[in-house]
Amino acid sequence: MRIYLYIFVILSLAGIAFGQVEGDDDITVDASLVRLNVGVVNNSGRPITHLSKRSFSVFEDGVEQEILNFEPVAAPFSVVMILDMSGSTLGFRETIKLSANRFLDALSPSDRVSVIEFYDKVNVLNDFTSDRRKVSYSINVANGKGKTRLYEALETALSKLATEGTRRKAIIVLTDGIDTAARDIDRDILSKMDDSEMPNALNPDANPKLNAVLQSASRQGVTIYPLALPTGDPAKLADPTPIQVEMYEVARKRLDILARRTGGELNAINRLEEMGVLYARVAANVRSLYTIEYQPKNDKKDGKWREIKLVLTMPDLIYTTRPGYFAK
Repeated sequence: MRIYLYIFVILSLAGIAFGQVEGDDDITVDASLVRLNVGVVNNSGRPITHLSKRSFSVFEDGVEQEILNFEPVAAPFSVVMILDMSGSTLGFRETIKLSANRFLDALSPSDRVSVIEFYDKVNVLNDFTSDRRKVSYSINVANGKGKTRLYEALETALSKLATEGTRRKAIIVLTDGIDTAARDIDRDILSKMDDSEMPNALNPDANPKLNAVLQSASRQGVTIYPLALPTGDPAKLADPTPIQVEMYEVARKRLDILARRTGGELNAINRLEEMGVLYARVAANVRSLYTIEYQPKNDKKDGKWREIKLVLTMPDLIYTTRPGYFAK
């Protein structure tokens, strides 16, 4: 009986040990680290892809920080491709799908891609995978109509990226930018004004959904690249009212904020024929990013803005990254 009890105890302890080993395989992200995706080009705009950790110095509010982790441009990305399948895109779905597939061709084979569509609903069409056939199938079956749940789709994408651990992360979102819920709030505010009061009446930053997305992207170090469809361009509205102009302009400004605050770039699609070229350019931008991580010397979570600046050993080079973050 004692022998059996002894064996049981040993097996139980072994099970606990094995469980601990399995738990050690889970990848976690240190939430206290600041992650920067950094693009570097020369004066001609050509990407510079051969730099090392020693090429960079990082300053937060003027104080130099120690670079703890550095990823070269060849390190793989986890990318979420978000496709606007709301009613405003019904007329050019084939162009969207052909262009999105072109984007896939420009990625590295080791990059993992998830596809999300949004309209009245937000659907994850495939989990992260490097199987391009699966991703292409998701793009080709994307479909829908109705409302534009843009910020809900971005929140879903960020939740998906949170499961990708320490991998580098980016979101490419094709949309006109006219989120239905945000538009309704904007219209309610503007409806109480005279026409003469409407220009620049809305503060694009004053949107809780937008700020929640920015905060989540900041925590994970996610870079967002919006591709803005011409259907959301206020200059292309036919005989617009002042309230329409203001709502469309503030929606486009919010897309720009999403890009700038995360270190990405807003790509405005002026003609549908440009869509494939712009997708390919975004893919090239993603594939030429370095990633830098540091632990801020100022560890106060006081909600204040922390300004980030980089210094390169070759001062003639030009870098892009997010300008800072709110310490929350």
